[in-house]
Amino acid sequence: MKENWPKIVGFLLLLAAVLAVPHFLQFHHQDLLIFLVINVLVVTSYRLVTLTGEWSLIHAVMMGVGGYTATLLFRGFELGMWFTLPLAGLVAAAIAALLCFPLFRMTQFYFLIGSFAAGEAIRLCWIEFIIPFGGTGGLSGVEPPFVFDIDFLEPIPYYYLTLAIVGLCLLILYRIENSRIGLTLHSVHWKAPLAESVGVDTWRYRALAFIVGSFFVGVAGGLKVHYLGTINPNQFGIGFMVFILIWVIVGGYNRFYGPILGVVVLTLFDESIRQFEEFRPAIYGAVLILSILFLPKGLESIPARLRSWAGGGSDREKGKLTDG
Repeated sequence: MKENWPKIVGFLLLLAAVLAVPHFLQFHHQDLLIFLVINVLVVTSYRLVTLTGEWSLIHAVMMGVGGYTATLLFRGFELGMWFTLPLAGLVAAAIAALLCFPLFRMTQFYFLIGSFAAGEAIRLCWIEFIIPFGGTGGLSGVEPPFVFDIDFLEPIPYYYLTLAIVGLCLLILYRIENSRIGLTLHSVHWKAPLAESVGVDTWRYRALAFIVGSFFVGVAGGLKVHYLGTINPNQFGIGFMVFILIWVIVGGYNRFYGPILGVVVLTLFDESIRQFEEFRPAIYGAVLILSILFLPKGLESIPARLRSWAGGGSDREKGKLTDG
């Protein structure tokens, strides 16, 4: 129990900082903080998909599926956010389940291209069908919930609401990864033939990761649209998908907190280079290349490297003392 105290204290300090930080920020940065928390759920749900070794280009579109579902349910049936969020996740999961049959007949590069094509087909429907999706202009008029006289139109209350929902989703994702299902997903990635030899249906587990990941990113889409109040197809294009990939790769995807670290660090970095808007693609390309060259396992590998260097340094010093 004693060895867990540093982790508990660190978690409590982090929680206190996360709860206090919006009160010290301006309105623009409070908005940014809300989107950051939502993107934490986006990258963590995407990491669940990558556990099986399959990288897709449809995750951003699945977020849009959740967002459009929440919008249509709110506008058409006047359902509140407490109903639209789970239904947004369920619709995204259902579409993912349908796509499993064609997509998982492919693997690796072909799966990547197939998922991109499927995502663009869905996005094309949003653009072409003005009814009910609103075409390129999208839809508007979505509102956040109204509970106990709390005005969730204000960024700080909505931030706490988002933090609570995303925290619950992260807990569920963490439990899934550390369950028997999560261990099986890892085995499908690293030793698929061996897993099949002991009776594991690798197709089913790949599909399961894809469906569950789509459910949670659909919830993230609902959270985003209930705050913005509007939605359009351009919000979920390939540009946003590239950002998801960069966040996950730079942060690292071998540990649960890797993508979270990536999205937090790069969001802060992006805010610091906002004055160089025209150079952003080049800057992000350089960041990605440098990360692959010097941190192939992502930012999550830095603590292990520091411990290794510290241990190596102390061993060298011990050797010098012994030789002397």
